Amino acid sequence: MFAHALVVALGTVMSGGPDTVVVSAPEYLDALRPWLAYRANQGHQFAFVSNKGTCEQIRGAIRAQAREGNLRFILLVGDADPAALFDSRIRARCVPAYMVPATVTVRYRSPPEIATDNWYADLDDDHVPDVAIGRLTADSPDELATMVGKILAYESSRRGGTWCQRINFVAGVGGFGPLVDPIIEMATKKFLTDGIPPEYATSMTYANWRSPYCPSPNFFHQATVSRLNEGCLFWVYIGHGYPYQLDQVRVPGESYPILSTADMPKLDSRHGAPIAVFLACYTGAYDQPYDCLAEQMLRAPGGPVAVLAGSRVMMPYAMAVLGSGLMDEYFHRQPATLGEIILHAKKRLVNDEARDWNRRLLDVLGAAMSPDPKLLAEERREHLSLFNLFGDPLMRMYYPRKVELDVAAEVEAGSYLEIRGQSELTGRCTIELVCRRDRLREQPPTRRKYDNSLTSQAAFNAAYTTANDRRWTFREIEIENGTFLTAIKVPQSARGAGHVRAFLENGEEYALGARDITILPPKDDSLPAHASLEDRPPEQTASGRVTDTRR
Repeated sequence: MFAHALVVALGTVMSGGPDTVVVSAPEYLDALRPWLAYRANQGHQFAFVSNKGTCEQIRGAIRAQAREGNLRFILLVGDADPAALFDSRIRARCVPAYMVPATVTVRYRSPPEIATDNWYADLDDDHVPDVAIGRLTADSPDELATMVGKILAYESSRRGGTWCQRINFVAGVGGFGPLVDPIIEMATKKFLTDGIPPEYATSMTYANWRSPYCPSPNFFHQATVSRLNEGCLFWVYIGHGYPYQLDQVRVPGESYPILSTADMPKLDSRHGAPIAVFLACYTGAYDQPYDCLAEQMLRAPGGPVAVLAGSRVMMPYAMAVLGSGLMDEYFHRQPATLGEIILHAKKRLVNDEARDWNRRLLDVLGAAMSPDPKLLAEERREHLSLFNLFGDPLMRMYYPRKVELDVAAEVEAGSYLEIRGQSELTGRCTIELVCRRDRLREQPPTRRKYDNSLTSQAAFNAAYTTANDRRWTFREIEIENGTFLTAIKVPQSARGAGHVRAFLENGEEYALGARDITILPPKDDSLPAHASLEDRPPEQTASGRVTDTRR
């Protein structure tokens, strides 16, 4: 019978049956072989399920393997091309998407059915996934080989470089109205400040021409691609989306693109390929006649290593709840794989008992924004099906080691701040004094009228660069034995809430640390503003000298 899949054990044989089911056409197995060997060396055991037959038959075969008691992951290999319904050659290489009825989003002009892979991972018919699932949406063995190569390069690459510390956000304008848009902006700022630990550096590229985070609208499209290509841990888009493009930057009398499938040849994030997250409609509509934006980003050699995206109309409240869960999973709970991060975040999405302060705030905001607050629970449940992972659910996540910092809670501008630290790693460490994410180092320009002159557009880019540069000062040191003592000069102009942040790397691993600090106005201006650390003697550590590159 079709439901009986061939179980192929590779590597360590595990009791209780396979932990991973691979649903694939035979023609893809050669291109998948490096991935299978790599995962086998990690101890995974596989069962192979044919892609032929109906969705129900494929899930029946998956459930037959799950009855062995050890199933944790499902990898679907192949596209879900709608042409497979009438073209047997296309059907031979596809894994069909399952269609579930839409109950909430259909009220907002979404199609009546949602394309989803979540259904395959639901083993007990409660609509909640029980195992992690992802899809490599290849249309050919060559495309699959590209995806596999990116995954293996991501896991085997050395960890170092500032991309490991960086998270880039791109945001469109909500357009939900003058009452809802400020609420969304406020909630987004709150999560960026409190949801992401201060050890991480973030950037914002915002399609509101009045905002200091908006580069020249003529340059916005290039800035979006640059934020992908510079390398980062996560690249996150928040805003309106469509199957083949994102929203536009709108200015009086004109609009400019943010990103589309036509930009795929420009992607070149080979050094620090990000995980892309789309909190947007339709960007993951993988059942359309042409490959959607998420699929093409995954397929691009220089594109993201994985993409999480929605297949239909998405709702701000449910997206925010899932986004909050994803942040908590990565930054605090730290599951071993990408698939488990998404799986646990989805389970929390529908768990009414998982109501931390973030969730309580979102529930209040959701009730205020929703036309029918009674449907909030159903909205969250529907987004289980809407979000799909385009990528490998077994992809292992790397979490940084820790740099412990000891600094004063307050310091006067113009004075020296002493910093003690300790880390298990040795290597080059950058110590930064930065302002908090909900603040700016400088007063931003006020834009009441849009000006398209070259001078004005240059001013846009200058303000954008300044807004995303939260660093007041920094210095670099070489840590030889894990313990260090150093000091930095606090600029006279620095004020308010900030962080002391440490980033340590040695080419193999990296470590992060941060401490909150408040910078007070100086009691007097007697300390010369030009005083530098060269005026101080070199520091000593408890175990040896710190080689100090002063800045």
